[in-house]
Formats: sequence, C-alpha cells, structure tokens
Amino acid sequence: MADSAEIFPFVAPVGRENLAAKVYAELQSALFEGRMRPGQRLKIRDLAAAMQVSETPVREAVVQLARERALRMEAARSITVAGLSLEQYLELRTIRLELEALAAEAAALRIQPSAIDALAEAHERLMAAEESGEPIAANRANWDFHHGLYRAAAMPELLAIIESIWLRNGPMHALLYPHARPSYPGRHRHLDILDGLRARDPAATRLALCADLTEGGANLVAYLGRLEREAAWTPPK
Repeated sequence: MADSAEIFPFVAPVGRENLAAKVYAELQSALFEGRMRPGQRLKIRDLAAAMQVSETPVREAVVQLARERALRMEAARSITVAGLSLEQYLELRTIRLELEALAAEAAALRIQPSAIDALAEAHERLMAAEESGEPIAANRANWDFHHGLYRAAAMPELLAIIESIWLRNGPMHALLYPHARPSYPGRHRHLDILDGLRARDPAATRLALCADLTEGGANLVAYLGRLEREAAWTPPK
C-alpha cells in the first residue's frame, strides 16, 4: 500500500498546536499555489495521515473549504478539488481585473523597497522554475509574486477578498504546465509591474497587472475552450 505522503505530496506534516487552523492553512496554501489539480479526489483519512494529524481537524478544514467553494463535497465521502468552466474562469477574471488592479495601484504608493526586491526575487524563481520544468515551484513563485504585491497594498479587507477568489482559481494553474504555459507578446509583464512599483506610478502598475492577467492567461483560456469543445472537461455544478 502506498504511503500517504506519496499519495498527497502537496501537503506537509502539521504540528499538534492549533491543528484545525494549521491544517486549513496548509490546504489553503496548496490551493493558492496550484499544488492541487481540478477534479483531484481527496480522502480525509489519507490527508490526515499525510499531515500526521487526526481526521477531525482535516474534516473541519475540508468542510470550511467546501463552504468557500474551493472543494466539492457531493456525498459524505466524495471530496474533489473544484474546477472552473471557461465561463466561470472568465467571470472571475473580470472580477480579478478590478480587485487586483486596485490592489496594484495602492501597492505602488505604499510598497517598501525591500518588498519590491522580494517580488523581483519571486519572479526570478518563477523564471528558473519554468526553465527547468518545475511546475509546482513555478506556481508557488507566481503566487508569491502576486500575493506579495497585493499584501503591499496594506488593504487587508481587499486582500481577503482576493484570496477567496484565488482559492478557486489557484488549482486551474495546475493546468498551465505543460498544457498552457503563460506567454507574452513582449517582455514578461511582471517586469512591467516591477517598473511601475519602482516609479511609484499607480496607473502604470495597474496597466501592467491587467496585461499580466489577460496575456498570461490567454493560453489557459484557449486550452479550456478546446477541452470544452472536445467534451473532455466537465464543468463543476
């Protein structure tokens, strides 16, 4: 029988203190970073074994994530990672363009130089991971870049809303490699975002962020459309 850590390599063992919160945070990070793929089946028992905790805090975290529509529970023992239809993905992207651009504008006025350096480092990690063919590392670095940008806006209520959308959107990034790797007609838009931040230019930072979301996600949009045309993708209910 396979070891549970091998079945669910996207989660790490969790310590005994504040178990429910730690389990939730670990699963949340796995969703944010695209370590879980849409449609992936989960079992509470195996998740608990992989995290080295009892089933109770895992069940509590799973129920909470199901309420947030990041996971789907169709029956008592049927748990899957929620996916998005193309229509849902595009609707959420429309919302993201407004909310994340707002955060980018605010970040341009408030971000500290050390935070800009951290974003630049995250982008370098993203490029290195893409070059070496490490999708999990690439998705983690991309989340680090975007989350760091939005956190720099110093608008915690806005950040919480953005995070709730990324909970549902994050697993879609598991489809990027090798199916829909982001591409840009010119330079990587993360570099334009960094330029806007260094210039303290909210308008330029907003424009670069919006271009990143639309251009960087264009291949994923095309891929989802192709899957739906081929009836190979079952949109969530």
